[in-house]
Amino acid sequence: MNTLCYGQYEANKPKLTADKTIIPVGGSVTLTCSVYGFADWEYEWFRQYDWLLYRQTSESSAPQLISVNEGGIYFCRGGRDSIFYTEDSNKVTIQETVSNKAVVTLQPNWSLIYSGETITVRCEIEGGGNTGWEYEWRENDVVSPQKDKEFRISASSSSNINFMCKGRRDLYSSTEWSEAVTLRSLNKAKSKLTPDRSIIPVGGSVTLTCSVDSSADWKYYWSRRDSGSSALQSITNVKPVHKVSEGGIYQCGAGRGNPEIFTEFSRTVTVWKTVPNKAVVTLQPNWSQIYSGETVTIRCEIQGGGDTKWMYEWTPANLNTSPTLSEHKISSTDYYSRGYSCRGLKDSYSSTEWSNVFRLTVSSNKPKAKLRADNRDIPVGGSVTLTCSVDSSSSGWKYYWYRGEKTSEPLTTQDAVFQSNGQISVSQGGSYWCRGGRGDPVYLTEYSDSIRINNIVPNKAVVTLQPNWTEIYRGETIMLRCEIHDGDKEWEYEWKSPRYTSTNNNEYRISYASSYHSGNYKCRGRMKNAEHISTEWSANITLTVSDNEPASVLTVSPLWLSPGDSVTLSCEVEHPSAGWRFYWYKTVPKLSEYSYINELLPGSINGTEQDSYIIHGPTHTAGYMCRAGRGDPVYYTQYSKPGFVWSGDVHSAVTLKVSPDRVQHFTSDSVSLSCEGNFTKWRVRRFPVGYSYCYYWRSMTGSTCNISSSKQSDAVYWCESGSGEFSNAVNITIQNADIILVSPVHPVTEGQSVTLGCKLRTGELLSNVFFYQNDKLIQNDTRRELNISAVSKSDEGFYKCKYSGEESAQSWMSVQAVSRPENSSSLITLIVGLVCGVVFIILLILLYLYSRSRDSHSVRPIQSESTNQDSATHHMVNLNETQDHIYNSLLHGDVCVYESIRGSEDPENGKV
Repeated sequence: MNTLCYGQYEANKPKLTADKTIIPVGGSVTLTCSVYGFADWEYEWFRQYDWLLYRQTSESSAPQLISVNEGGIYFCRGGRDSIFYTEDSNKVTIQETVSNKAVVTLQPNWSLIYSGETITVRCEIEGGGNTGWEYEWRENDVVSPQKDKEFRISASSSSNINFMCKGRRDLYSSTEWSEAVTLRSLNKAKSKLTPDRSIIPVGGSVTLTCSVDSSADWKYYWSRRDSGSSALQSITNVKPVHKVSEGGIYQCGAGRGNPEIFTEFSRTVTVWKTVPNKAVVTLQPNWSQIYSGETVTIRCEIQGGGDTKWMYEWTPANLNTSPTLSEHKISSTDYYSRGYSCRGLKDSYSSTEWSNVFRLTVSSNKPKAKLRADNRDIPVGGSVTLTCSVDSSSSGWKYYWYRGEKTSEPLTTQDAVFQSNGQISVSQGGSYWCRGGRGDPVYLTEYSDSIRINNIVPNKAVVTLQPNWTEIYRGETIMLRCEIHDGDKEWEYEWKSPRYTSTNNNEYRISYASSYHSGNYKCRGRMKNAEHISTEWSANITLTVSDNEPASVLTVSPLWLSPGDSVTLSCEVEHPSAGWRFYWYKTVPKLSEYSYINELLPGSINGTEQDSYIIHGPTHTAGYMCRAGRGDPVYYTQYSKPGFVWSGDVHSAVTLKVSPDRVQHFTSDSVSLSCEGNFTKWRVRRFPVGYSYCYYWRSMTGSTCNISSSKQSDAVYWCESGSGEFSNAVNITIQNADIILVSPVHPVTEGQSVTLGCKLRTGELLSNVFFYQNDKLIQNDTRRELNISAVSKSDEGFYKCKYSGEESAQSWMSVQAVSRPENSSSLITLIVGLVCGVVFIILLILLYLYSRSRDSHSVRPIQSESTNQDSATHHMVNLNETQDHIYNSLLHGDVCVYESIRGSEDPENGKV
């Protein structure tokens, strides 16, 4: 075989690589041979000690690959023309994994051994075959020189060793490494004893468990010591679990192997046997509430009979003494919030169950006694009962009483009558205290608050008011005075008001009253230099203070004026109360505003006591207001709303004109109002009040005010001038009907002619119209108008018309009388006076004769003038009812105002 020159082809030495060096079971390894620099190489593959395995030719310079599935040492080379060859490549060793499995086992199968014990470690090859295996070992991942299938190892110190092995069939084939098996070794084994509980219940048992780490094959040894022995006694039982029903001290140990190796003994466990007796903690004295600083006794009582001499055990442990005690005195500094518990010990290892925990309720706050009296005032010759108590949740108190200073000696039976524990009866005034005490040594509470007890003298206190009214309003000033009757002693005064009790002089002044001052007021007198001697409290005076400003209400009568009428103004305060004086005003229109200014009427600058005011002989429309006042300084109510009287007289300085000139109007009509007179500004007002542009002040020259009937209701209208005059008043009614009566809006003067008509909503004038006066048919011919050529007072009344089944509303036509000569009136008056005088004389004579004739039979009282008074009263009621009816009519707009007013007149003479 010729080889390429070394110097020339040194760079062409092949390189052999493998993708892995171990062939897995059933798998293969890929080898790669590379020759660089030339192409067209032949590759030859070799396994050491074998001839040529494989030859392949490559036309490129790319590396060549083969797969092998047997272990061995592999190399390759390249050649050309079967003459020239490269050097051999590097060698690659490939190991083959056989399918057998290596397993490490321990004999005995203990994973934990202790000092002195020996164990065999063995490598087992699983998978069959009788191949003579060689063995390799690893200890903690380090190759071990050990080559045997098994070997023995002894525990000498604490350690952990991981063992792995594999079997080798030849140099290039073996099993995989086994899984690691860990062997732990310790110096000395320790036994552990665990009870499932430490107390054997009545009729039950306790289970003890002995264990040695996590290793196996142990035999167990048990021992017990009871109250009758001082050493542990062996118990025959080799099992790890032992049930016991007797109290005592228990211990266990274990051993295994041959020769047997023993563990250390476990710690001892004390097991208590429960006897059926019951332990109970009691408190002496048996107080449910304890206070800081008190001393009490807790006692352990054993219930259930038997003559056993018990020993006692307590929690907390600081109560356990030698010898043990059944009771302990404890002070507040020893209290434990976790409570107290005890049990009785029959012997060293048998006892009762622990008692229930007894908890003391301890308050860190020192209690304070409470003192109350059934009466603070001792009546003349009487007494008062005082009661002292401490918090109701505590008991066992004895009470101590004091009068005057707290530092004085407690009261004795010479000072008071001791009715029961906590109550005394006293007949001497003064300041009293009390406190409670209990226990041994005595624990004292805080002193109670003092109570001042008064000796009552027979003098009487009375509260008076200046001014003398109890219903007052916010802002008023009032003085309360305390007066002591039947005595000339020097007094100090005490007041009780709705908010507090105060000591003051005999006067209690409220400068600006408010609802805060509402309530009861009373007073009493206390004798100077003898504070515990006083009168009884006066009777209450109750003040009612309203925060609402009082309002005045004005009533005017009559509302419509006839010539010569007087006007009566009546004023009252809402929610009437005492002490008011009344102030009367005339309203004057105010330019630049929509309201009025008020002018006091004569004689009312200081107010009037009467709640009425008469104005004689007004003939024109006017407005009035009132208000009330009382006290010093004067406290005033609000002004009343304006009240008006109306006159239909068109001869006043100001005249209201209406167009169309009639009373009734359709809702679709537009009505023009204008004021005439010698002034520059005017406005129209109405009652009841309603919205209208006519409220604004207007210039006199050629201006009118239009009102839309659809937006108005029945009302009285009048003019007001900028200089303060009122015009005549007119009544305008709005009819939502198809027919209306056409009648004059102003009064008609006697002797004048007047025409009444009927009108449809379409505006058509009607014929064949029926006319009625006071519901009496007065014309039913073909005429369409009712003409009265010379009106007289008898023509005054209600008129309506009817056409084709449609009937209008009725309206009042007023007739103004013509003035008569004064001498004619005087003559009539003289004649009437003479006739009345003659009739009166005749009546007197008849009465005298009648009384003489009845003297012999019986005496009968002469009938009083109540009949006339009743008649007058009835007449006044009718007037008031008429006035109410007018206001209601005006407010509801359902009846003509003239109708309401004139309906109560006497049709014969035109008087109300």
